[in-house]
Amino acid sequence: MITLTPRAAQRVQAMHAELQAPAKRLRIFVETGGCSGFQYGMSFDEPKNGDAELQSEGVPMVVDPASLAYLQGCAVDFDDGLHGKGFEIKNPNAQSTCGCGKSFA
Repeated sequence: MITLTPRAAQRVQAMHAELQAPAKRLRIFVETGGCSGFQYGMSFDEPKNGDAELQSEGVPMVVDPASLAYLQGCAVDFDDGLHGKGFEIKNPNAQSTCGCGKSFA
């Protein structure tokens, strides 16, 4: 399961409303790169064959099977404060993370 904090869900819902594409879902994924080996990504996309379809705080999400293996148990937060990083994924499976909050090993 991947969870969104209420702040993250509110921000995603606002961004989705601006997009005006109701068929698209929040896609959370992992790809190689970043300063620690893997990096997180988020976009709005239509579900693809094989995707896991999840929901948290009323936000529908899709995750491809390879990314889901890395993201199980993650929490997505959003911080727009003075030193806010934007979206941040807190991953209990990561052995190490980068200071930017967007990459992990």
